Amino acid sequence: MAIQWFPGHMHLTRKAIGERIKDIDVVIELLDARLPGSSSNPLLAELTGHKPALKVLNKQDVADPARTPAWLAWYNARPGTSAIALDASDAAPARRLIDACRQLAPNRRGLSKPMRVLICGIPNVGKSTLINTLSAKREAKTGDEAGVTKQEQRIVLDDDFYLWDTPGMLWPRITVPESGYKLAASGAVGRNAYDEEEVALELLAYLKQHYAPLLDARYKLGLDAAAIAAKHDDELLELIARKRGAVMSGGRLNLQKAAEIVLTDLRSAALGRVTLETPAEFEAWLAAAEVQEKERAARKAEQLRRNERRTRNAPRDED
Repeated sequence: MAIQWFPGHMHLTRKAIGERIKDIDVVIELLDARLPGSSSNPLLAELTGHKPALKVLNKQDVADPARTPAWLAWYNARPGTSAIALDASDAAPARRLIDACRQLAPNRRGLSKPMRVLICGIPNVGKSTLINTLSAKREAKTGDEAGVTKQEQRIVLDDDFYLWDTPGMLWPRITVPESGYKLAASGAVGRNAYDEEEVALELLAYLKQHYAPLLDARYKLGLDAAAIAAKHDDELLELIARKRGAVMSGGRLNLQKAAEIVLTDLRSAALGRVTLETPAEFEAWLAAAEVQEKERAARKAEQLRRNERRTRNAPRDED
């Protein structure tokens, strides 16, 4: 099942970013450190063009510490891009953001040329928490900006540093299936856009290969890593249902409840520190999706040509 979610309010955010971007010096994109590739919005790249970009891997405290450095290196290797990692315990997030942005746009300084920054991110990436932290620590002035959506706020982080916040936004069409499942598992996608049991099965398929000891520790499976990895995804969900008491009358397993338990445990970090993709994995998924998109475009073009030929060859009524 392809997972898609782009409700109406996101169209407004898209328009607001398009209108604001011409006055922006640096774009901060807040990413989920547990899915740093899948949580990066390709639509944002289209809207912001060649503006310098700061990728902030948020929630690093719940991500796999062995994988975060690889993702920081991956983003830092891209032109016009810098990357840092943050979490809720960071004592001075404002200073880190300011310093990183000034490195990307060193000529923007002073009241005559203040730094103007736009911060964006997918839903549930922790942006609201970060904004509230920044506002509280700096006693920032916040308020609606005229001519833009009411949800946009300007926050003063320094005398010559202005940060504009935008609502969370996905993109109209998620072409990488793996990313869709990971976004849904993280809580970035509206509940009505996916089936929880299906998403939980996809999540377990990844976790059993890469984080089997964490599954055993959380659900008391009593199996070693090899045995967990060898189990079919359905069997693993059924075993979790039994271990967590997700049983209905007559002894039937409540797989919906078991799926909810697994997803909640991921989102709350009760499973432990996990990262659901590596740079190499994400690049492979992206390459496969690009091939599928080209094939899809070719089929669509061929269908259009057939329709045009049928139209030309159709008999015409005599006047």
